[in-house]
Amino acid sequence: MSRRGRSAALPDAPHHRPLVREQSGLIVRHRGAKGSVADYDFALLPLAPPMQHAWAALFAARCAPGAGWDSLTSSRATWKELRTFAGFLAAQDHPPKDIAGLTVALWNTWRISRPRSVSGRNQILRIAAFLRQDAHLSEPVREAMAKRVPRVEKAETAFTPEEFRQLRLAAQRMFRAAWLRIGENTELLHRWRAGAVEPDSRQWLIGEALDCLARTGDVPQYVGSGGGRRRVISRYVFALGGDNAAATWERLFLNRMEAVAPAVLLVTDHGLNATTVSELPVPRATPDSGEGGFPVYRIELEKRRRGSGQHFETRNITDFGADSPGRLITKALEATAHARTLVAEQAPDLDRLLLWRTNRPYQGKRDDELRVGVIGVGLHHTAPYVWGQLVGLSGSPMRRLRKTVNVLHRREPGQNTQDTHDSVYVLSEPQAQQAAADVIADGITDALDHAHRTLRARLSDAAEPGDLETVTAACTDYHHSPFTGRGSGCRASFLLCTACPNARVTPAHHPRLAHLHQGIEGLRAVLDPAIWSADWGDAQARLEDLKNRLNPHVWREALSRVTAADREATEQLLNGHYDL
Repeated sequence: MSRRGRSAALPDAPHHRPLVREQSGLIVRHRGAKGSVADYDFALLPLAPPMQHAWAALFAARCAPGAGWDSLTSSRATWKELRTFAGFLAAQDHPPKDIAGLTVALWNTWRISRPRSVSGRNQILRIAAFLRQDAHLSEPVREAMAKRVPRVEKAETAFTPEEFRQLRLAAQRMFRAAWLRIGENTELLHRWRAGAVEPDSRQWLIGEALDCLARTGDVPQYVGSGGGRRRVISRYVFALGGDNAAATWERLFLNRMEAVAPAVLLVTDHGLNATTVSELPVPRATPDSGEGGFPVYRIELEKRRRGSGQHFETRNITDFGADSPGRLITKALEATAHARTLVAEQAPDLDRLLLWRTNRPYQGKRDDELRVGVIGVGLHHTAPYVWGQLVGLSGSPMRRLRKTVNVLHRREPGQNTQDTHDSVYVLSEPQAQQAAADVIADGITDALDHAHRTLRARLSDAAEPGDLETVTAACTDYHHSPFTGRGSGCRASFLLCTACPNARVTPAHHPRLAHLHQGIEGLRAVLDPAIWSADWGDAQARLEDLKNRLNPHVWREALSRVTAADREATEQLLNGHYDL
């Protein structure tokens, strides 16, 4: 029996008996779909025996094949929350003896005690889902557990332009150094295999070591008796310059951190989800790679969180030079070529781009992570966090990078719906809000400009008693002008009457306004365009708006009724004699 609560390789363990009774208590054994096994001892929980047995039975049911928990990650997550909930129950004055003893008040107390965070919300939802399987749970408690738990969004913001630049630069530097290292050693290996290296020289020994490394994943080694401790053969230690990772297997393989660097670059270049990048199949150049021999890679993207096969797309990326989108794919293929060769020999059906070499095949490996011998597949679950800390962050940069790219750079959804993009990514981003503020301000300015250039005077069939005649319209409220102080009387230019809501334009004003429209248009030919636009542009736009509102026949008829008084008034306006 393995240590309780820890995973172990038990190939002979029965597949159909998840619940095991021992003198020490109830132990539930979970075998994941990939063969990993973990034992969970419910006797260790501070619960009454009936509650321990009930929880163990529920847990064992979920661990059964096909019951929903295909990996140890699922069972471990629930076990962690159950231990927390068990501690909460044990701290009560009167802990319930069994599931039937759970009350609404006790559940609400638990719910309120959880932190207002993503982890707190997950605790509530996971415990409720677990306990609702038991038929002895009372209906009121079921209803209380079914109440909606508000979603807690992470306070996650996009990187600033300088932060984004520095992160991308750090990833480029790390990956470029690894790519150059692997490329240099690959070239030596090719020369050695071609017989172009002087026999028995140091370069020849390195080439021989690289050949063994490419074929087996290790440089030539002594193996201790009984398959014990391994060590690099002495002559190769001297030739390689040591027996550490940098001197041996890193010559042809990426290490765990270096595998994060191209993943970061794929996110910064294309706004992809980290899991999508981790599971990215090997991109292959299309047969019609275009003129000039530039490879066009077809990359296949699948976002599993939306359901397998429910969000699948392909993108074509071309490598047409050093700064092209496809150059990263070319370099990634070159940097992982030896790892892909090893994987193809041992797991020919496995098709992944991100591969790296590990010192110990199973150290730090979760059951849902793939390893093929010494080759790690995809991103190690802690690697992005460690990489982020190496470049000065508090954790993984992946989610923030994805948000930065899709919200501020691409400005379009990346493997999600438009609604999700807008509500989850854009609306909560301060930089997007700031950009929106500028757009809104520009819109307000444009609206004000439009208002100044739009007729605001009211069109009427006739003047009304109390109206005061101005040079261009009738005024209905001389003492409350929107252009001057209230109660002091309007002192604005008569050209602004067409922009005033207190003005009324009747058919009697049409001839003079039509003639004024012609006069202002005539000034355009004799004035500097900037001067004409600043002095006369708005007034002319409002008269143009009036002309459009009146039909062409009315406008022509108004021009035919222009009087000498209208011409004189227009001349005075154009010369500025009427402006106060």
